[in-house]
Amino acid sequence: MLVTKKAPNFTATAVLGDNQIVENFNLYENFGEKGTVIFFYPLDFTFVCPSEIIAFDKRLEEFTSRGINVIGVSVDSQFSHFAWKNTPVNQGGIGQVRFPLVADLSKQISKDFDVLFDESVALRGSFLLDKDGTVRHAVINDLPLGRNIDEMIRMIDTMLFTNEYGEVCPAGWKKGDEGMKASTSGVAEYLNKNADKL
Repeated sequence: MLVTKKAPNFTATAVLGDNQIVENFNLYENFGEKGTVIFFYPLDFTFVCPSEIIAFDKRLEEFTSRGINVIGVSVDSQFSHFAWKNTPVNQGGIGQVRFPLVADLSKQISKDFDVLFDESVALRGSFLLDKDGTVRHAVINDLPLGRNIDEMIRMIDTMLFTNEYGEVCPAGWKKGDEGMKASTSGVAEYLNKNADKL
């Protein structure tokens, strides 16, 4: 269980958004100003995975405008990542997604994040890392269950809100909603005003 702990660092080969292949891609050297989302997926050239990767890419400005970088990881090689990026979407590819795809051929990164399934592929793990590397949110889906990218954006907003204001975020909180003071009176005050919204 990684939430509240520092994310395991790694240095690995990756295909960058501009298709450059680098051998020394380091997690902590590629953080956004306010944090990073790292997500794992099972394999290139599969079925659910492209829908998730393309969904991350379509919302990339929503991440970067919040100071958050996005990094994808699977147990495929950098050559497989490169080929998949350069295969058109209508032929099963992912097109020119703009964030790095890390090659975890040794499966060590997947092991360190505790998402390696059956010693073969990574489950659909998504991790929100604060700017100091602390894991603030994590969700792991079974192989057939695609993740919700918009929920990750909502969780980023909650993290940024609590970091800035020191308040906590109640159930279903969205950017622009009021927070809650982390006290008995703060909870009571919030519930008195907002119980019908829960």
